[in-house]
Amino acid sequence: MSTPRPPAPKRRILLWHVHGSWTTAFVQGGHDYLVPVLPDRGPDGLGRARTWDWPANVREVTPDALRDEPIDVVVLQRPHELELVTRWTGRRPAADIPAVFLEHNAPEPHPVASWHPLAGRDDIALVHVTHFNRLFWDSGRAPVTVIEHGVVDPGDRYTGELPRAAVVVNEPNRRGRMVGTDLVRALSARHPLDLFGMTDGPVGEARLLGDVPQGDMHGELARRRVYLHPMRWTSLGLSLVEAMHLGMPVVAVAATEAVRAIPPEAGVVSAAADELEAGVRYYLADAEAARASGKAARAFALERYGLDRFLGDWDRLLEEVIR
Repeated sequence: MSTPRPPAPKRRILLWHVHGSWTTAFVQGGHDYLVPVLPDRGPDGLGRARTWDWPANVREVTPDALRDEPIDVVVLQRPHELELVTRWTGRRPAADIPAVFLEHNAPEPHPVASWHPLAGRDDIALVHVTHFNRLFWDSGRAPVTVIEHGVVDPGDRYTGELPRAAVVVNEPNRRGRMVGTDLVRALSARHPLDLFGMTDGPVGEARLLGDVPQGDMHGELARRRVYLHPMRWTSLGLSLVEAMHLGMPVVAVAATEAVRAIPPEAGVVSAAADELEAGVRYYLADAEAARASGKAARAFALERYGLDRFLGDWDRLLEEVIR
């Protein structure tokens, strides 16, 4: 049995609502979270989530009000937030407010020759969400660490009652091969496949279920027999981690962090298209094998991507930065 994590000092943390699933996990840490809000609730002022369950200590703050807010640390997630912090608070990240920069994405535009926007400075800790991202980004002289994802456990909800594969991809046609849209088209021609997410048109013969409300998504995914992760070049999708927590077996392209995130007993991870199809076919045909792999997936996800480990890692880093 793991030792309970001692409570960290309560801090006032400024961060923008950029990635809803990641932020949902982060704000479970018991601190006071200041989230900028604008009248149009655009990308720089989304405010509190409307489709995720966030605790009451996540507080919306307007840019004008931020000037009078005491802030212990800012978690930056986009390069232009460096300027926003100075303009909205009157204080400079690193110089006047302790700061870290969280990089959610795999390197772009080139997998090994991309210079990170924070690579030229050494006064802001650069946090990657996967070891793959850390290895492939050129982070220059930035102090770098990895804090792997954590998710709020949705529970062991797997039934697999529907012999269909599930995929979660937003805007699959616009994003194309990067997110494996061509693989979804090919597989949907031969196997029943349900596509969740913000869709931008038909994708082969996949059944489009759209952007299901977050409160219903986990239950709907868990009814499908197998989870398909077709991404070629994205950071580790939290929908994959959530599917594993649900107890779903997974079939995934062997790219970016997937080879570390999915143990052999939890599914099929391959760079061969015929092996991916064989994996989907296998689980659709064998409900017992699917359930066994799903149990292994859940056990691994709880250990690697558990919320307590995630929050503990962040508390330790923030205390180091604040000191």
